[in-house]
Formats: sequence, C-alpha cells, structure tokens
Amino acid sequence: MFVLLAPGVSRAQKPSDGSDSAFTEVPELKEGFRLLYVQKYPEAREKFSGWTSAHPEDPFGFVATAASYLFEEFYRQSVLTSDFFLDDKKFLRGIEGKPDQERVKHFDMELAQARKLADARLSKDKNDAAGLFALTMAAGMESNADSILEKKHIDGLKRMKEANEHAKLLLAQRPDANDAWVAPGSADYIIGCLSGGTRMVLWFGGIHGDKKLGMELVQKTAEKGRYLEPFAKVLLALAARREKQDALALKLLHELTEEFPDSPLFAAEYAKVQGRPIPAEMKPN
Repeated sequence: MFVLLAPGVSRAQKPSDGSDSAFTEVPELKEGFRLLYVQKYPEAREKFSGWTSAHPEDPFGFVATAASYLFEEFYRQSVLTSDFFLDDKKFLRGIEGKPDQERVKHFDMELAQARKLADARLSKDKNDAAGLFALTMAAGMESNADSILEKKHIDGLKRMKEANEHAKLLLAQRPDANDAWVAPGSADYIIGCLSGGTRMVLWFGGIHGDKKLGMELVQKTAEKGRYLEPFAKVLLALAARREKQDALALKLLHELTEEFPDSPLFAAEYAKVQGRPIPAEMKPN
C-alpha cells in the first residue's frame, strides 16, 4: 500500500520519535489492535505499553492504550451489539447502571497523557498531524464514554463537536488519515438518529447530524483504515441493522468473522443477523 505524504515530508524525514505511527502500519500497534478485536484486552495493552515505553513522545500509543480500556468496557456492557444498537433507549441514552470505575480511571489517565503530548506538539506547529490525530481520537472516545457510559450527554456532545473540528483540520492536510473518518462519521450518525426537535436545538449550537452521511464517512474507515478498519466495520454493520440494511450488515459481519475467527463478539453478531441462536461461550463474561 502506498502511503500519501504530507506536503514537504519525505521518507528521509521520517520522525525518529514514532510520531508517524498513526499514518503507517506499525507491526507492534497493528498486533495490539488485532488483540483488541478478539477481545484480548490485557494482551493488547502489553503491546501498546511496549510501544509507549520505547516511544514516550508519541501520543498515538497512549490513545491506543486508552482505546483498550474503552473497548473492554464496551464489551462488558454489550455496547457493540445489535441488542444495544436496536434499543433506542440504550442507544440514545446510554448503558444501564454504571461503568467499571477503575477501568474509566485508567482510560482517563491514558487520554490525559495523549492530550498533553498532542498539545505540546501543536504548541510548536498548529498543523502537526500527529497532534491533531491524537486529539481527534481522544475527543471522539471521550464523547463515547461521556454519552454511553457516564450518560453525561451535554459533555458528550461538546466532545463530539471538538472531535469533528480536529478531524476537519487533520483531514484537510492528511487525507490519508483514514482512521480519523470514524469520529465525525459516528457523530453524524448518532445525531441523525435523534428526534427532529433535538436536532434543531443542536443545529443552533453548531452541532449537525446526518445518518446517511455518517454511514458514508464511517465506510471510509471501514474500507481503508489502518488500525480502526474492523471497529468501523462493526459500527457500520450495527448501523445497517438499525436502518434495516441487513444485506450490508451480513456482508460486513461475514468479513469480520473471516478475519477474526476467534472473536466471540463478531461471531455472535454474525449469528444474530443470520437468525441463528447464540452459544453461551459467545457472550461477554
């Protein structure tokens, strides 16, 4: 795969601090994300921790570690499932009960470090791609955590708007940052699912939503993402279930089960879209 380079950057100028990791496929990080997608979260964190220890100035390593805590909590709370997405009360209001506070604490700590490193980079260069990418991902994940896990919907919307702003700046200069599309895409879709009156109020606050556009943006990551392609595929598949586009959901979930045969999450969702029963071993512990 050919990787587009930002203007003025050559392969000879490849950063020595690992800060190009979000824009190239780094084997250690790629393996870490693969472990996330088969629900092996502690093992994924070991991979990410190895990278951050060797590259402490790279904000993406800390973003990846934070993602491991968020994905783990989503799995335990059955967020990335059709049961959650097809239930408007859960999908639009959040989980029942409270998230694991220890996991949330670690999630917040990792993102705080990612933001600190990203802000330092952007203080030197306001167009720093690694910094913008880290802030896009951080704000996007915080929006999900606030809205879905903590049920702090106003805070979640603020973070959502922040993620969109960072993504717009990043993608203007790095159109190859395909993982970044999932942030504005998921935001557009979720807001597009809200009632007309709520969308109108948000529109006056500068927050817009469009379900069709949202799915199109998420599809960009699902087709060309470096690390988040599988995450975008499952989001798109679940959105397709909501929109009664079961053929698309079936296609995406089949691809995920082929690529990750050890994933109980993808196997369970593939079984559901086919109308098959879910074995007990496919359900979260």
